[in-house]
Amino acid sequence: MISPKCLFRNFQLRNFIRPVSPKSTISGNQKDNIINGPDLKDFLKEGASTTIYAGQLKSASGERLRLPPWLKTEIPIGRNFHKLKDSLRSLKLHTVCEEAKCPNIGECWAGGENEVATATIMIMGDTCTRGCRFCSVKTSRNPPALDSMEPVNTATAVVEWGLDYVVLTSVDRDDLPDGGSHHFAETIREIKKRSSEMLVECLTPDFQGNKHSIEMVLDAGPDVFAHNIETVEVLHRLVRDHRAKYQQSLDVLRHAKRHKPTIVTKSSIMLGHGEKDEEVTKTMQDLREAGVDCVTLGQYMQPTRRHLSVKEYVTPEKFKYWQQVGNEMGFKYTASGPLVRSSYRAGEYFITNMLKKKTVT
Repeated sequence: MISPKCLFRNFQLRNFIRPVSPKSTISGNQKDNIINGPDLKDFLKEGASTTIYAGQLKSASGERLRLPPWLKTEIPIGRNFHKLKDSLRSLKLHTVCEEAKCPNIGECWAGGENEVATATIMIMGDTCTRGCRFCSVKTSRNPPALDSMEPVNTATAVVEWGLDYVVLTSVDRDDLPDGGSHHFAETIREIKKRSSEMLVECLTPDFQGNKHSIEMVLDAGPDVFAHNIETVEVLHRLVRDHRAKYQQSLDVLRHAKRHKPTIVTKSSIMLGHGEKDEEVTKTMQDLREAGVDCVTLGQYMQPTRRHLSVKEYVTPEKFKYWQQVGNEMGFKYTASGPLVRSSYRAGEYFITNMLKKKTVT
C-alpha cells in the first residue's frame, strides 16, 4: 500500500512540476529542491496526526460510516489472553470486555509489551434489565437470580491473576430491591480480604438514585467510585434507557463524594452520537461541579446493526483537545482518545500513582 507521505510527494510532483520543455527556465537543482522540499508534516502543529484520510467522518443522512484507520485494532492473541478466557469460563465469570464487544480486549487481555493483563469483571450476571441503545449486553425484565458464589469466585480469580488494580462493573438489576448493591459490596470485601493492597475500582449502575445503595458500595472500601454519564444531556433519552437520567447520574456521583470525601470519583463520556462542542463542555463542567476527579472520553462504536449508528468519528486531534479542556477544568486525570474506555488498562493509568501517593484530598 502506498504510504500517505508518498501520496503527498506524488501530489507535489503532479501539481508543481510541469513537463520541462527545452526552453524551460527550471533548472535541475530547482526541480530537486521541489521534490525534496517541505513535507506535509512541516505544515502541521507539533503532535498532530499526519494520517491522510479521505473517508467521510460525519453521517449526513443516516448512512453507515466506514471505520477510519485509527480505530482498527489487532486480533486478540497471546498467552495471557487465552489464560484469562479459560479462567473466566471455569469460574462462570463475565467481563464487560466480551459482553460490550470492547475494541481493546486484545491489548488488555494479552497485556501488551509488559504482559500485565487487565480485565474488567462484570458481576451480577450477563443480563441487564435496561435497554440502552448503545450497549450490546443482553436485556431482560426478569434476568436469572444472582450467583451467591460470584463474590468469592471473582476475588479468587483476580488474586490468582496477580493484578494490582481491578475494575468491577455490573449490569443494571432494577428487579432487585437494592439494585444489587449488597452483592457489589460483598465482592469488594472478598477481594480486599484476600489482597488488602489491591486497588479496586467499582463502576456502578445508578441504583435508581437510591442513596442507601450507593453508601453500601462505598462502605465496602473501594478505592475508586465510578459511574458513567455516557453522553450529553440533550441526547440522553436517545442514547440511554428511559430509566437512566442525566441529573440522576450526576446526583449519584455527587452523593458518593459527599458520603466519602476521600474517594476518587470518575465518569466517562462517549463521543460520536452527534453532540456539539458546547454540549460536551457543559457535560464536563457538570461533572466537575459534582466533584468528579477523573474523566475519560472515547469514541462510540456501533456494536451491531441493531444499535445506534455512529454519527461522527472524532479525530485523534479533537480528542487531544478535549484532554486539554479537561486538564484546564481541574480534573485530576483526563484520558481522552478514540479507543479510550472508562476502564481501559486501568492499572496503567495515572490514577494508580495518584492513589498510591495519596494526593487526593
